[in-house]
Amino acid sequence: MEFGLSESQEFLKDSARKFLAGECPSAEMRRLMETDTAYDATLWSKITEQGYTGIIFPEGYGGAGLGKVELMLLMEEAGRALLPGPFFSTVVLAGSVLEAAGNHALKEKYLAAICRGEVRATVAFVEASASWNPQDVQLSATNGKLTGEKFFVSDAAIADFIVVVARNGVFVVDSKARGLRISPMSGMDLTRKLYGVEFSNTPAEQIGGTTNLPRAFDIATAALAAELVGGMQRILDITVEYAKTRKQFGKPIGMFQAVQHQCADMYLETESSRSAVYYAGWALEENSPDAATAVSIAKMYASDAARTVGNRGIQIHGGMGFTWENDLHLYYRRAKASETAFGDATFHRERIARLVIDEGAVSAKHA
Repeated sequence: MEFGLSESQEFLKDSARKFLAGECPSAEMRRLMETDTAYDATLWSKITEQGYTGIIFPEGYGGAGLGKVELMLLMEEAGRALLPGPFFSTVVLAGSVLEAAGNHALKEKYLAAICRGEVRATVAFVEASASWNPQDVQLSATNGKLTGEKFFVSDAAIADFIVVVARNGVFVVDSKARGLRISPMSGMDLTRKLYGVEFSNTPAEQIGGTTNLPRAFDIATAALAAELVGGMQRILDITVEYAKTRKQFGKPIGMFQAVQHQCADMYLETESSRSAVYYAGWALEENSPDAATAVSIAKMYASDAARTVGNRGIQIHGGMGFTWENDLHLYYRRAKASETAFGDATFHRERIARLVIDEGAVSAKHA
């Protein structure tokens, strides 16, 4: 593993930061946040023009064919900008599931359209149990039709199709299919809209089984952790700048050791999370035996760290950290929402334990 970014990776990271700063500054993010869907067709078109909608997918489907580390870099910058809308749900989540589950013909039909930016999609997975464990999925298809409910489905209202994870396979449902009902759900993150999706004898096209789902979900989980890193970095930047300018007792509060220690801890949490995320991206790209463990470590650490960094940032800002005009609370909302998505720290600690125990049992068996 290389411990530094390559020239092309540095360029991607820098260009993504400049692009998002220009096309989705705080004012635009807040404007979209106030809409019903947090989606803007013009912004989506510009994201497509940059090639971001096909970043990790093969060139044969219209993608850029880049690696998982590059995806982590892009998602870090998306988190820094608090990018609203369906990029994560469409490209990272639905795209990864389609690539893992679909055959060539289905990828030509669905994945290529995502790479071209022609469609928006999402994945319906979580049910009433609110569990991210695939074994807890109860919804099943009967004769090519679905009946049941899914919850916390991001961006479902603007999706052209929904990828549904059922107990007996992975299915695609057209957003205009009969028997499909989409209802808004309350969410903590105002930039990422959530919905409940109800299926009533709804026609569905099966695209494959669930065997390869864990890898697709690992890619999405690592990308979400990378997004958390970007948010942490932005909170740290805002807080340090405030500590340099806010004065108490005639001098900047950044000169007080108590504040310096808080900022130092925020920096440590952010950099540690970044290292874990970059390694997870590398492990996924190289199909390393410890890739699943690396992903869980990254998500576990980033979930806790993002909440802690948000807490410290707001504490240093004092009362104004809670005001609507300050962006800190928006990053904190994203951190809290993403903490539980794809499993919180407790979920991933248990997963790591299972992975280590299972690996140890296999090693002992072959010893």
